[in-house]
Amino acid sequence: MEFRKYHALGNVYLVVSPESFLDEPSALIIKNMCHKHYGVASDGVLIGPLPSKVANFGLRIFNPDASEAEKSGNGLRIFCRSLWDLGLVKDKPFTVETKGGVVKAQVLEEGRRVNVEMGKVSFMSRDIPVWGEPREVLLENLNVMGLNHVFSAVTIGNPHCVILSEAPTETMAKEFGPLIEHHPDFPNRTNVQFMQVIDRNHIVIEIWERGAGYTLASGSSSCAAAAVAYKLGLCDSSIKVMMPGGQIDIDIAADMTVSMSGSVTSVCHGQIDGECLSQVFH
Repeated sequence: MEFRKYHALGNVYLVVSPESFLDEPSALIIKNMCHKHYGVASDGVLIGPLPSKVANFGLRIFNPDASEAEKSGNGLRIFCRSLWDLGLVKDKPFTVETKGGVVKAQVLEEGRRVNVEMGKVSFMSRDIPVWGEPREVLLENLNVMGLNHVFSAVTIGNPHCVILSEAPTETMAKEFGPLIEHHPDFPNRTNVQFMQVIDRNHIVIEIWERGAGYTLASGSSSCAAAAVAYKLGLCDSSIKVMMPGGQIDIDIAADMTVSMSGSVTSVCHGQIDGECLSQVFH
């Protein structure tokens, strides 16, 4: 199976043509591809380009646990870079359909940077979803392991739980992230961001991704955290999101439509042996 490997600020994805799969991608193959010891090591698999009736290209996104994600900001930037490398797009805007909606994208700086209009965010509990009566989920309390976390929830095509923190750390994300991801208040599980507001234009986040775990950077997480900071009046509409892997620039329109701009780096391309794809490990 042929693949292309890229990273977006340390968040790694494999891009694979849909022609590589005779049937629906199996959980075993996705897990084997992503495994950091037994596979190629990746934070997810991007399958495309697929035909689309509503966009120029279609895309499916799979997490390392083989669950399918609605949307991924870094994944979208990487997919757009792969389209550039394959000569399927130039420097003009184009559209991509994901399970979480259609986005508009543009490849910049000879492929090294990609801008994506990620869509409009919602804080409504039924859209995200979050358990309970219909409401905007802002500054609510969540008790985990006896500790109270003040959080806001948002969707930009996939669910996010943004927790205000004075000093977010990797340890914090790894300790509480998986518990919050699977908390019963989030019927579809959730991505988790621990956010510190630095000033009107800068925030810092640590990330636990649904289905993937601790990650160095996330595009949709950056959009979600920035949207919460803006909604709460803590930041202006242009926000630089700083993560362990680097920085993503977010712009928020008056109607809460979010645009994201960040780098993409090509790592390698090659072929995964069938022996790797069929292995069973414990």
